[in-house]
Amino acid sequence: MEAFDVIILGAGAAGLMCAAIAGQRGRRVLLLDHADKVGSKILISGGGRCNFTNVDAKPDRYLSQNPHFAKSALSRYTPRDFIDLVEKHGIKYHEKTLGQLFCDGSAREIVAMLMDECAIGGVDVQAGCRITNVSGGEGFRVETDRGSFHAPNLVLATGGPSIPKMGATSFAWQVAKRFGLAITETRPALVPLTVDGELLRFCQQMAGVAVDSVARCGKQSFREASLFTHRGLSGPAILQISSYWREGQAITLDLLPGLDALEFLKDRKRERPKAEAKSVLAEILPARLASALSDRLPLGPMANVQDKLLARMAAQLKSWEIHPSGSEGYAKAEVTLGGIDTNGLSSKTMEAKAVPGLYAIGEAVDVTGWLGGYNFQWAWASGWVAGQSI
Repeated sequence: MEAFDVIILGAGAAGLMCAAIAGQRGRRVLLLDHADKVGSKILISGGGRCNFTNVDAKPDRYLSQNPHFAKSALSRYTPRDFIDLVEKHGIKYHEKTLGQLFCDGSAREIVAMLMDECAIGGVDVQAGCRITNVSGGEGFRVETDRGSFHAPNLVLATGGPSIPKMGATSFAWQVAKRFGLAITETRPALVPLTVDGELLRFCQQMAGVAVDSVARCGKQSFREASLFTHRGLSGPAILQISSYWREGQAITLDLLPGLDALEFLKDRKRERPKAEAKSVLAEILPARLASALSDRLPLGPMANVQDKLLARMAAQLKSWEIHPSGSEGYAKAEVTLGGIDTNGLSSKTMEAKAVPGLYAIGEAVDVTGWLGGYNFQWAWASGWVAGQSI
């Protein structure tokens, strides 16, 4: 049986970061992953350009049953720290909207950077390695199809079950439960929402149309694009609000953020009395959507439309209430909401309070960020603090 100082299960963002830091601190590190390639989710993120962090990655942008848990890691390893690493490796990047940072080139550059950092630390990286059993006792024993390994420290970094086609599973939760750690309620997050009935037919008719919007659920709201699909609604605004939505709740869409819709329609009634309603709406909405919405309230020339009908249309445009039937599930979810209960972990080290030497980091933990680089920053930060403490 081969011995190491630490065995890390999962060579994604968090696992790679943890391995690099621990290795560079002189620890003998074994990093295992069942996938043939390391960093598979990194490679597909950001359309292949990896939205690797967000300059606004503050704790209030994360969901958790303990909203204070992420504060320590996020304050000790910041977006600036990861940007410094990116710049040290000469990777060119740019900022898109809302603080999101992307590679100019390819997400492969981020994976290569992390692998280079692991190499500096002498990390033994083994991809395509199937784990058959994990047990405790005197340290931790990991049995694989390549033999058995032993270490006094074990890190769970295999993420959650979102995007199973990339090999994602709930393995980390299974191991955590074996060692007595609790798992919070879990569900798909940052996921498209489905609808049914007449609204589904409308969405199918509009499939491919995107519109600037504000999506609201309860007290939470996001202004970004909403996208109509053959199954319902997607786009950044919908993905964001999906993390806050629960079955049975309604979401509302403001299709004209920043515009007083009723005043606009009354103004057009005065200035363009002969214009058809769909032509007026096409000034401020995609043409297909403008036509479909005006058909729902059969309207002729603006001069003939009563103000009460204009008010109805304005209300629909500003506060369109939608009752999703569900979500597209883990298959389309970018991340998993919930996970290993933070009450059982140290926020300063990510070590299990009741199981010395056992650590949990990244998506496997009940910390879930917004869309736009936040979840990567949590992976880097949680991996860094664990790597520093092992």
